[in-house]
Amino acid sequence: MSDRRGTVGDLVAEFLETCDPTDLFGVISIHNMPILDAVHRRGKLRFIAARGEAGATAMADAAARVSGRLGVVVTSTGTGAGNAAGALVEAYTAGTPLLHLTTQIDSPYLDRNFGYLHEAPAQLAMLQSVSKAAFRIATPDEALPVLRRAVKTAQTAPSGPVSVEIPVDVQQATMTLPSAIGPTPVERMVPDAATLDRLAASLMRARRPMLWLGGGARDASASARLLADLGIGIVGSTAGRGIVPEDHPASLGAFGAAPAVEKLYAGCDWMLVVGSHLRSNETKTYTLKLPATLHRVDADPAARGRAYAEQEFVLGDAGLALEGLVQRLSGKRLSIDRAFVDEIRNARRAADTALRGQAGAYVVLIDALERHLPPDALWVRDITLSNSIWGNRAPTMRGPRSAVHAMGGGIGMGLPMGLGAALAGSGRKVVALIGDGGFAMNLGELATAVQMQADMVILLMNDGGYGVIRNIQDNDYEGRRCFTELLLPEPRLLAESLGMPHWRVGDLDAIGPVLVAALERRGPSMIEIDMKSAGAFGIKFGGFPAPPEAARRL
Repeated sequence: MSDRRGTVGDLVAEFLETCDPTDLFGVISIHNMPILDAVHRRGKLRFIAARGEAGATAMADAAARVSGRLGVVVTSTGTGAGNAAGALVEAYTAGTPLLHLTTQIDSPYLDRNFGYLHEAPAQLAMLQSVSKAAFRIATPDEALPVLRRAVKTAQTAPSGPVSVEIPVDVQQATMTLPSAIGPTPVERMVPDAATLDRLAASLMRARRPMLWLGGGARDASASARLLADLGIGIVGSTAGRGIVPEDHPASLGAFGAAPAVEKLYAGCDWMLVVGSHLRSNETKTYTLKLPATLHRVDADPAARGRAYAEQEFVLGDAGLALEGLVQRLSGKRLSIDRAFVDEIRNARRAADTALRGQAGAYVVLIDALERHLPPDALWVRDITLSNSIWGNRAPTMRGPRSAVHAMGGGIGMGLPMGLGAALAGSGRKVVALIGDGGFAMNLGELATAVQMQADMVILLMNDGGYGVIRNIQDNDYEGRRCFTELLLPEPRLLAESLGMPHWRVGDLDAIGPVLVAALERRGPSMIEIDMKSAGAFGIKFGGFPAPPEAARRL
């Protein structure tokens, strides 16, 4: 038995140290001081003081995505927890293993509707709706078991954010600290051997087989690469970019729905979808014609038959499933058509050509990024016209955790995500593609980036408002434009006020030297692209098309 004494706040701080998180992100408040004071006194974890809970949660999300470790965010109760809700939805959409530690008012007044200061009615219910799970620690004795359950739940596939409420008086309570403080091991879901046997046998007969890799396959990179080396075609979702390097001869990159690639699918006789939702924006609202012989690997049983029917469903860890597939193929001769890799190259070339046409004037920017971006750079994107038109598919990604984007489709995530990625990126340079509309939502985090000297280049695409909304209004609302013009603080003055280097580029022919200069310096910097001067895209992107009637009935 331990004779150590401390507060629940001390217990939380010590427990977090054993979880090997990236950093702690959050906003200090009166209700989380017992935890953060313990973190400060112990001095073993770095706390990143964000300017808002939404930004802090997005930072923790991105840090977890690029590192593969647990993300942790600490917020206050009531509106503090509410401010984190949108970013928790994003983390839930992305399947990010994230622990959200939030607080509650003093236990005697909890859930009594007294109008107690900082009380939020039904806070736990709110957190349950935006998290994989949500728990409350009601007594000191519950603290360690609940924390262990929360972290295991967050990290067990399909992973996701988990919220834990701790009333402030519980945080302050003194207790005997356990002698063993640490998380419960997370067990990987072992796929059924007989199902893998059948899957391997069907692959042995395939002439033009393909893998579709989603974000759930990030930890299966080595096996996926071995399968690509055998001549199996690879296509990545936007969350699965770089799992197999996109310059591999068998890779189609993230061009999963390009017309040339869909035409290639018609000649494919086998496809395995690994850890992917096959999301609407990547499957033309589920009308993309995938190969008829379709199989799926997923850790979520609810994925069985989702949007597309499959012949074999392998329930289990993606890494173990692909490792098992590789083992079953070892020493065997596959039946892959020798011309298949050439067909993949031709489809990829056609898709690249089409993308360059859609990018219009911004081909120059794409080419500069291809030339100058370090091979291990992290590519972070907000929801902006530039990302939808080209940033989801270019530049080339070469690592399974190199690309981060706002999968939930909400703007404003790019800046804090870039910051979180930079702080967790182990010295890898971050370039964050951000539109001016999204930039405005979290621009206070510029100060966080400078204070922490986050090594990131902010590529601010400034067209003076919500460009995609204008296009939708032109296409679908008879050109009636409203509520899209934004008054934005002058980015140059913002940067100068914080001592951040800033370049404004109107002529994209000048982007190369500017990009090199920004990449060579340490810490945050900003390149503002004046899009009204730089030129137009080759297409007028107005959002993804509405689903056809048949798809609506799915």
